Order: sequence, then C-alpha cells, then structure tokens
Amino acid sequence: MINKYQETAAYLSQYVEAPIRWGIILGTGLGSLTEKIDIRHRIPYSQIPHFPVSTVEGHSGELVFGYLGGHYVMALNGRFHYYEGYGMDQVTFPVRVMKFLGIERMIVSNAAGGVNPEHEIGDIMLISDHINMIPEHPLRGRNLDELGPRFVDMKDCYNPAMRALAHKIADDAGYKVCEGVYLALQGPTFETQAEYMMISRVGGDAVGMSTVPEVIVARHMGIEVFGVSVITDLGLPGKMVNVSHEEVQEIGRKVTPRVIHIVSELVRLWED
Repeated sequence: MINKYQETAAYLSQYVEAPIRWGIILGTGLGSLTEKIDIRHRIPYSQIPHFPVSTVEGHSGELVFGYLGGHYVMALNGRFHYYEGYGMDQVTFPVRVMKFLGIERMIVSNAAGGVNPEHEIGDIMLISDHINMIPEHPLRGRNLDELGPRFVDMKDCYNPAMRALAHKIADDAGYKVCEGVYLALQGPTFETQAEYMMISRVGGDAVGMSTVPEVIVARHMGIEVFGVSVITDLGLPGKMVNVSHEEVQEIGRKVTPRVIHIVSELVRLWED
C-alpha cells in the first residue's frame, strides 16, 4: 500500500505549484465549494493511478488544485463510501495520499440527518466529535509504523481552535451555526425512526454514512481536522418525513454559500 500511496503522490506532485498544507473533502451537495477556489488543475479520478472512482450522484469525481484564502489547496470533489462496496483502504486512500503530498490540515464536509431537537433543516453543524458505527475500522490489521502509531489518541480529533475560529467567522457574517456529535452508519439506506431514536440515545446529534473513516486515518497520520455537516433532513418525532437523495443534494446546494464562506475564511485566517 505504501508503494501505491507513493506512486499516486508522485503522479499528483506535477500539479503542486506551491507548498500545500490544506486538503478538503466535499460531501453530497457541497461540490460547488470549488467555485470559490482559483482552480489551476482539475484531474478526473479515473486518470489518477490507484484512485477509486465515485459512483454516487452529487459526487463529481475530480481532484482540484488551486488557491483558496491565499493558500494552495487540494480538494476532492466527491468521496468514496464503504456502502459503495469499497474496502476501508480504498475509502481512505485519498487521505493517505494527501499526507504524502504534505497536507497538515484537512477539512471534511457532509450532508447529515439531524436528531437534535434544536436542529432545523439547513442548519450548519460544526462537528465536535464522532461515534463510529460503521462495521469496519480503517486501522484494522497490521499497523504500518511509517504511517502512524498502532493506537491513536482520538481526543479532540476535530480541532477545537479551528471550531472556535469558525464560530467567530459565522458570528461576524451573521450565520447561525451549532456544534454536535456526528454518528456514522454504513448505509446506504436512510435511517428508520427507531434508528434515529437509537442515534439520539447513544449521544449523536447527526447521522451520516461517511467522514469518520477519513478522520480516523487523518489523525493516524497527524493531520489536524475541521469537520462540518449540513443538516438536510430530520429524524425527530413529528418532524420525520420521506427523504430522497435528490432532496438532500438540493438542500446542500442552498446552504453551500455559507459553508463556502466559513471554510474559505478559516483557511485564510488560520495561523500555524
């Protein structure tokens, strides 16, 4: 696997025009965030050695290099999910490659179902922590010491200082944001009412089918993480309605301008 990471990173290094410290993974309906990036290169996943190919509508399947907030960044417009049939090594492959290219900070975004009674559709939730209920772990198996330690400390896996700065950015812009715990399930079905109740009872504020494996691998490699969820549907008693993937995408697109502002300002203002 290390050889594959190195080969992919070597191929992509031709597009790295400046020191690259930020990596971004864009979730369902949030792909238009790339419009804020001064794009220098677009590379379809199909052209990248060893890269999987996204099969989900709303995930464009391209890697973008360019400038955001005065920094040279790389952004994945489309991620890979365990429910698509990929193994965890494939789901997290881009994160490993990011580190080999020099990434020190990663932004992850997703669309999620809200189970906190204070949530409304369209809310922006800064992820403060997560609960992993996907039935596979990305670090299972023999540890490769070149990549990170056998046992990873996951306390504050979502950087508290980044969240504090994001709150200030949102407050200054007049945006409502909240914080919460993201719970990851395998999918691809949306949750039943009973499952939503379970998620709430075990401490989740929102639920989705991604993000957590990427964050685990990022922390394994020492990458700092900022995460944000857009609440696209509700699993609350009396508020649960039928939901489709198309509706989730549409809500994500409506809220994206605010997410774009928060993310771009975070990159611009963050100091090492």
